[in-house]
Amino acid sequence: MKPKFAKESKVIKTHLVLPNETNNHSTLFGGILMRNVDEVASISARLHCRTDVVTASTDSVDFLNPIYQTDAVSLESFVTWTGKTSMEIFVKIIAEDFNTGKRRMAATAFLTFVSLGEDGKPTAVPEVIPETEEEKQLNKTGLERAKIRIGRRKQSKELAEFLTINKPWE
Repeated sequence: MKPKFAKESKVIKTHLVLPNETNNHSTLFGGILMRNVDEVASISARLHCRTDVVTASTDSVDFLNPIYQTDAVSLESFVTWTGKTSMEIFVKIIAEDFNTGKRRMAATAFLTFVSLGEDGKPTAVPEVIPETEEEKQLNKTGLERAKIRIGRRKQSKELAEFLTINKPWE
């Protein structure tokens, strides 16, 4: 399978913050942002592997600065690291004030997607080739984040075994 450049999976989406998407602080609801993050990340994953994909995890969404109703939000995503059947996607979220033009880093996110073959089972993904300094740094640190994900998933499975699935009134 031929490796692909990170830029081949780059997706940029600009979102207008609407009044019904803001909370009592006039800032964007986190859930609205997370939906947009998952959307652009899934497109990046599909561009990279050209198969169906599923979200395996949202590793982190770090909210760094508020996003106001007077902002446009730009989401940039691309594949940063690949395993055998999985891909790590980085999403950079930049808010831009319409009135002043000032831009600020609003949030960052890492998500993991799994490539699915026609049989619905995980299938191999191409290696990713970073070119820019940003891409190289994210790629260099990708294996460590993958190890953390594996440990966290193991802990989640152990917790799930302990939890009840009964209805609360039973």
